Amino acid sequence: MTDSRTRQERAADPVTVLGLGAMGTALAGALLAGGHDVTVWNRTAARAEPLVARGARAAATVEEAVTASPLVIVCVLDDDAVHQTLGPVTPALADRALVNLTNGTPAQARATSAWATGHGAHYVDGGIMAIPPMIGHPGATVLYSGDQAAFATHRETLERFGAATFLGTDPGAAALHDLALLSGMYGMLGGFLHAVAMVGTEGGKAAEFTSALLIPWLNTMMTALPEYARQIDAGETGGHDSNLAMQSVGYVNLIEGSRAQGLRTDLIEPMRNLIDRAVAEGKGGEDLQGLVPLITAGPPAA
Repeated sequence: MTDSRTRQERAADPVTVLGLGAMGTALAGALLAGGHDVTVWNRTAARAEPLVARGARAAATVEEAVTASPLVIVCVLDDDAVHQTLGPVTPALADRALVNLTNGTPAQARATSAWATGHGAHYVDGGIMAIPPMIGHPGATVLYSGDQAAFATHRETLERFGAATFLGTDPGAAALHDLALLSGMYGMLGGFLHAVAMVGTEGGKAAEFTSALLIPWLNTMMTALPEYARQIDAGETGGHDSNLAMQSVGYVNLIEGSRAQGLRTDLIEPMRNLIDRAVAEGKGGEDLQGLVPLITAGPPAA
């Protein structure tokens, strides 16, 4: 796909948005705010009404919506819903840029890409690293991968949603990095929830503890991540300052202390189990980065 138009001409590109849940509605809203001619479709047609009031056009059918624009963005519940929505209208996908912002796995993204390109579409997969209220505002980032020419053609339109980061031509790259970032987020939030629950057992206030102690502590710990990452890339296992054998002993106190306070330990048991496994396999002299080979080895046999 080539594009010799000016930036001003591209700014008014017509765009179709399929799926008007909270995220799809936010995406369509950001496009309307950017001056685009926006066509929308949703299985429950009433969800389009607020956007129509803002200037969007509601299509009666998926085919009408798809044929209305050279750029079609789909943001529905899951991968099955993508195919249920687009499967009946595959002839309409030919020579259109199809940007799939539905959360999914790398394997799903690659399979959908093969399916879409087989019907003549220019497929780009995406991972939205934001919640709906962030769309169109600083701090929102959307990861993309797949058809590089299609991404380049429509990049300025896609930047209506937030910073647009292209991760390469492998359609599964965006989903892979999306899930990796989410794993980091959920790990952090799991630790946060357990921490505030612990101080709360003796009357501590979550807000005060978080602002005064937890955030400064986590910010300090974050400075260690680049060195951990360097060592992981280099195949180094560390362990000079805080080896796993020592940490396994300390982790017992975290588990037993939590139980003594009447807490469940669901959020912190997995790390304890992995550390204990590493020590049992003779890796007690290594540091936390030495756990990566255990993770990449997959789950233990049943």
